Amino acid sequence: MQPPEGWGEYLVTHLGIELYRIPVVMLSAVIIYVVFLILVRIFGSRVLTVTSGFDTLVVIMLGAVAGRAILGHPPTVAAGVIGLATLMGMEAVFGAVERTWASRRLISGRPVVVFAHGRPVPAACRRTHTSPADLSSAMRRAGIAQPADAQCIILEPHGDYSVIREGAPISADLLVNVDGADLLGPRERS
Repeated sequence: MQPPEGWGEYLVTHLGIELYRIPVVMLSAVIIYVVFLILVRIFGSRVLTVTSGFDTLVVIMLGAVAGRAILGHPPTVAAGVIGLATLMGMEAVFGAVERTWASRRLISGRPVVVFAHGRPVPAACRRTHTSPADLSSAMRRAGIAQPADAQCIILEPHGDYSVIREGAPISADLLVNVDGADLLGPRERS
């Protein structure tokens, strides 16, 4: 079997890309990347954490939508290579920029104390979209058997939770730029 227009034309059509589409694919990749950064900043790093089958489904859907928007019509191997190269380039640029103080505040966000001295921090949990199930899961992964055994849980900018056991002294250096670090002082007696 041979395609009606011949193998050469068929391969160029399905694997290649017209020259005018190259900047369109690159611009689409840049726009999708920047919009994704903005949305993660608005909704918090919690959206990057995959904790359930539903979360996995949402991440797959995000990738499918972004990929389709970047590749355009018709999607080709060359468009995919250009789109991936552009995304990798954006990641390298933002990775280098992210190391500066200003961009850490604007792009990455800051770590946030979402649980302190055996209790959730309601305002921080609402702001970061952290549920009681997320906190329980973080404690189980850290080997914490009782909530009272957790001195704090910190939601990191990349979406993971750090758990520190009650009674463990925390170096002040570890709490630099952590929102809610003031909650980790000695417990008030009631």
